[in-house]
Amino acid sequence: MLPLSVAEIDRELADRAQQFEAITATLLELDNHAGLNLVRHFPPTGLTAQRWEPVRQALDLMWEDHGRMKAILDQARTLRGTRSRIDDRSRVELTQLLRGRPYEAGRTPIPMAQRSLTGPSEHVLFVGLADTLARMRDTFPRIAEFLDAVDAVNTRVVAGLGPLQAQVEPVLGVTPEFRAIAADIDALLRSAGTDPLALTADEIAARVAEIGAAVRRQSTVLAEVNAIKADWPAAVAETRTRWEQLRAARDRAATAKADAERRIRTAPLPTRADPTEQFELELSTLAADSGSAAALLGLRERIDRATKAALSDEALAQGLLDRRAELRGRLGGYQAKAARLGIGEDRDVLAAYQIAAGLLTRTPCDLAAVTRAVADYQQLIGEKKAGRTR
Repeated sequence: MLPLSVAEIDRELADRAQQFEAITATLLELDNHAGLNLVRHFPPTGLTAQRWEPVRQALDLMWEDHGRMKAILDQARTLRGTRSRIDDRSRVELTQLLRGRPYEAGRTPIPMAQRSLTGPSEHVLFVGLADTLARMRDTFPRIAEFLDAVDAVNTRVVAGLGPLQAQVEPVLGVTPEFRAIAADIDALLRSAGTDPLALTADEIAARVAEIGAAVRRQSTVLAEVNAIKADWPAAVAETRTRWEQLRAARDRAATAKADAERRIRTAPLPTRADPTEQFELELSTLAADSGSAAALLGLRERIDRATKAALSDEALAQGLLDRRAELRGRLGGYQAKAARLGIGEDRDVLAAYQIAAGLLTRTPCDLAAVTRAVADYQQLIGEKKAGRTR
């Protein structure tokens, strides 16, 4: 290799320095790439992990090559100095630095079977500015393509979910449906964060549309939150009215339960914890905070569920009492029918009536036994009636 002239050396140094500055700026920009930040913060999985591993190795190599270029250029600048003239020895060294392969990049042991008796024990890899730059140019597009693809998927998902997430977060704890929607949003965001390359554009669009439809189905809840915000004092008063209705429903349920368990033979009726005191405490706390519309709506939902449960308990207990009254009415009706047929005083009919009537007066009353006795009484009347018409 012929030594370069001083002018050629200076021109070569300036060109390589300019290239190095451009490479440094590009690598720093690459280091702040949104796609790279994503894979750094969320370790890739699945397809993205498979594609990331060779890209990661290539990126590491890019920075190693950047370090090699810097080391060679620094050495060349130091050797060149600021002198106007350079001796021949320095020109040869500078030519080797700028055009040759002066930098030892690595050593690879040579297997014993592949060595000669007096040959080297390892391969030494030397690199220079030209081949290092060529490798960096070849490597960069693969890295940039991967990072752009990762960022594009994540950006598409975030853009689609952002407005939906803004609607869901304020009402997250209000209903199970919103919690399910939030879980779906988190799942898609997690997929976009850890394995974005496994998501196609069509799949993203379909899942965002599905979540959007679920949010729209809950539009009534969102409207309620907005209504609560619009008139906070009225919303608090409405919630207190619901709480008072719950307390009244629980009182009626307790009364009906005690009456049924005293009058009717039955398995223990449901006993529920009383949430009214806790609800009242929460309501008093929320009343002072007009920014808690979602929390107030959530409290309403829990009050309504507790009221529904109390009404169900009341209906169950009252149903047992009503069943006893119904059986008494049926027995009286059949007694009147027997009298019209002229068999009311028949010994068998009268005995059947007395059995049913006696069972009805017992406390607690065995509804199953009364039901059978009334049915027997009805059947006996039918048989007596049929016998008289033969």
